Amino acid sequence: MRRIDPFHTLAAVCTLLVVGFIVFPLLEMIRQPTAADLKASLADADVRQAIWLSISTSGTAALISFVFGTPFAYLLARRDFKGKRFIESVVDLPIMIPHPVIGIAILSLAGRQHWIGRVATDLGVRVMGSLTGIVIVLTFVGLPFYINTVKNGIEAIPRRLENVSRSLGATAFGTFRRVTLPLAWRSMIVGMILCMARAVSEFGAVVIVAYHPMTAPVMIYERFTAYGLRYSQPVAVWLIFVCLGLFLMLRWLNPAGRTRA
Repeated sequence: MRRIDPFHTLAAVCTLLVVGFIVFPLLEMIRQPTAADLKASLADADVRQAIWLSISTSGTAALISFVFGTPFAYLLARRDFKGKRFIESVVDLPIMIPHPVIGIAILSLAGRQHWIGRVATDLGVRVMGSLTGIVIVLTFVGLPFYINTVKNGIEAIPRRLENVSRSLGATAFGTFRRVTLPLAWRSMIVGMILCMARAVSEFGAVVIVAYHPMTAPVMIYERFTAYGLRYSQPVAVWLIFVCLGLFLMLRWLNPAGRTRA
């Protein structure tokens, strides 16, 4: 009879505890609202608008991260330069610092007392209580996930492939377009999904910059403080379904964990 390794038993027990710790509260929250509650919640125009606002603004943040984060991620992946570790640490800061601090920091730049805020106001750009402010916040919190994922994806591509392209006379951009992009596109899609998944659930920074118009997390908070669990749970359940859909897309695109955030 094969002897069971105690360490394997410990690992199995810890796995059950961790999975239960994550899954059990979520399952209970999904189970408690009735189908009628969920249907009524989705029939509410304000709820649909809040969920769509979260999806659209987080998608916009992902697109902005793609446009500006891709060249930056390529630079970090392919170049060594003085201060690189410091730059990488700066990129990760939005992951670490409390998110209300992010909202306060953005508002400190957007106010009339700062020259950036004055220029934005003169150009007709409003950050406080606007879609622009929401997108700025969501890009801020989601950008590190995109950059780190794409950086890791590009690092996994052998440099010799790019060197061969350059030796044949291709420009740096041509090499990126014909060699790097076709090999790293999956990392970019995964990075955008991670960015969007992080952004769609943001609350702390958004509630400071733009309480209105309401994103789904802000609506959940507002309904919970005003009416309690019964009215906040259905909206929370729909947001969980949105996040689950994003991560199902992520696992479909990245089944073997070829990139990591």
